[in-house]
Amino acid sequence: MSAVDHKDAEGIYSLLQRTFGERVMPNPRGPGALFSLDYNERLFRQNYRHPVLVSAAAGVSARLKAAAIVGRYDTVGVDLVAACVNDVLAQGAEPLFLLDYLAADGLRPEALRQVVAGIADGCRQAGCSLLGGKTVEAPGDCGLAGFAVGIVERARLVDGAKVEPGDLLIGLPSGGLHSAGHALAQRLFFEEARMRPGDPLERFGIGRTLAEELLAPARIYVRPVRAALYHYRVKMVVTGIAHVADGGLAGSIPRALPEGCSAELEEASWRRPAVFDALRQIGGLPAEEMYRTFNMGVGMVLIVSPYYAASIMRTLRREGEEPAAIGRVVEGPRQVTIQ
Repeated sequence: MSAVDHKDAEGIYSLLQRTFGERVMPNPRGPGALFSLDYNERLFRQNYRHPVLVSAAAGVSARLKAAAIVGRYDTVGVDLVAACVNDVLAQGAEPLFLLDYLAADGLRPEALRQVVAGIADGCRQAGCSLLGGKTVEAPGDCGLAGFAVGIVERARLVDGAKVEPGDLLIGLPSGGLHSAGHALAQRLFFEEARMRPGDPLERFGIGRTLAEELLAPARIYVRPVRAALYHYRVKMVVTGIAHVADGGLAGSIPRALPEGCSAELEEASWRRPAVFDALRQIGGLPAEEMYRTFNMGVGMVLIVSPYYAASIMRTLRREGEEPAAIGRVVEGPRQVTIQ
């Protein structure tokens, strides 16, 4: 097994440098990456009173396998960044930097460059820096993981403790499958339906090919959600945030709820992409399994005090989002019910 650091790979380090901001400290030959939390440049100032570091790790191996089947690797890196930084964001934190780890069997240099270019593109969308990564030749293996670190003032940490009955749930649309349930989706399309990557999905009401649907990049919510979090400089009106990932929509929201609180969702209140109806049709899956496996069209959920919900939704729209009021918090066990 051999390993290559991104700093040593020809042309790769330049992709990393495009994501560097004011706080990245040059260390091109060092074994680690350097990042300054505080900085005092004339135009850009960022200092903290009680900083809390927030970290997250995620893998998108199923997405990488889909990319290998299709022979296209330009979006899987965006998926990796989304999986990591959206988790950091769910605590109210600003993503600072990301490192990646790729284990693959004979990945071509051009494919590697596509993967790293996608990671760099995702980092630029998230406003964070790609400080480095490592690629390992692993015969018979195929995996892509990332490690993100963010920061938030302790007073603005979003931990769900202030969520209470009556709060509203605001959903932000997903870009399709994202990473949750991707392995199952591939099995249903390739094995159950016996489809090929280039097959059109018109019979399911989808105007693109299977390959395009499987490789549609996950959405990164950092900019609109941070705009909502800081719309009120003092008040904390967003009481909880759920990144819809492992566990699907029904399994992700409870992680943002305290004991004694339950979430009721109104299924008709948001648009569900046709890919989920296609998967349910192919696999004959019950609704409960669909909601505990896939995002069902909602990639991020903000829990907001009802008095401020309209203002937060206006802020999200100004940032280009299409928010929907998808339900509310009620008293009960920490779970989700769909109406």
